[in-house]
Amino acid sequence: MGFPAPIRLITTCPQSKDVPRDEYLARVEQVSRWSDTAGAHGMLVYTDNSIADPWLVAQTALQATRSLAPLIAVQPLYMHPCWAAKMVATLALLHGRRVDINMVAGGFRNDLLSLGDDLEHDPRYDRLVEYAEVMRLALEANGPFSYQGAYYAVESVRLRPTLPPELMPGFFVSGSSSAGLGAARRLRATAVKYPQPALEEPVPAADDELSIGIRVGVIARETDDEAWNDAVLRFPPDRRGQITHRVAMSVTDSHWHRQLAARVDGADPSVDTYWLWPFQNYRTFCPYLVGSYERVGVELAAYLERGFRTFILDIPETPDELTHSAAAFAAALQGVPL
Repeated sequence: MGFPAPIRLITTCPQSKDVPRDEYLARVEQVSRWSDTAGAHGMLVYTDNSIADPWLVAQTALQATRSLAPLIAVQPLYMHPCWAAKMVATLALLHGRRVDINMVAGGFRNDLLSLGDDLEHDPRYDRLVEYAEVMRLALEANGPFSYQGAYYAVESVRLRPTLPPELMPGFFVSGSSSAGLGAARRLRATAVKYPQPALEEPVPAADDELSIGIRVGVIARETDDEAWNDAVLRFPPDRRGQITHRVAMSVTDSHWHRQLAARVDGADPSVDTYWLWPFQNYRTFCPYLVGSYERVGVELAAYLERGFRTFILDIPETPDELTHSAAAFAAALQGVPL
């Protein structure tokens, strides 16, 4: 079963720190193929100080698939925006394929400070906006271009190779704070949130044209019991992970990290579809929806009713996980015609 057409579904790539190094290349290829076969639009590739370079990982995903669009996380601190644009154009030249860009401001202060970056939370989103604007100029320009901002200034730059217009990347902004949502509006990008339970998410105004998505895991089965049995087996208690989670909370200025950390869930099955136990054990960075296809479908339908059309799922353990998720999305659409 593929994913319903009105929904833009994106999976997530395994991280190099979670897979033995001699198995990582094959694992990226495997998850990329699963995602491609399932009909996913793309696959998120993370970036931070502790994992492999996302551009090279995305290259691997492109080589392993036919139509999947890697969603490459881009942190302004790591690369000049003109060179990031050149990377997009080069991948298009080599593969004739599109990639998308997930702009991230960075939430772990120690990672940023170790590289000499001491910008506070909101100014990092101002820098992110300028970065994406320079990237777009570089990708759209047929000749020399210039840009003058508070963080970036370029003069009469000419970049090659050029990018075919049909392969222009879509831009996403990761962030649940007002600064993150504001950056997405300024860029006309898709804002990606780490959501609260669907009924706690605000209903957007009728004239709000912001494209919004969420990052969420799904464990759906034919019955609630099956889903919760598999969820507890996949995410057992992890004392070391709980300690790491608490340490991470003490050094982050991420709005979504703090927002999710304020909730408390347990390892035992719950009547609540929305589950934060994997996040609290530092096994993932998003909430999970757990239950029968119909029950998870009800929660997904409530997100759809609030305007969410892009869903970034957590790293799939098996190809069957994507089949189960597709069934839950199909159940959601039965009650929410789009």
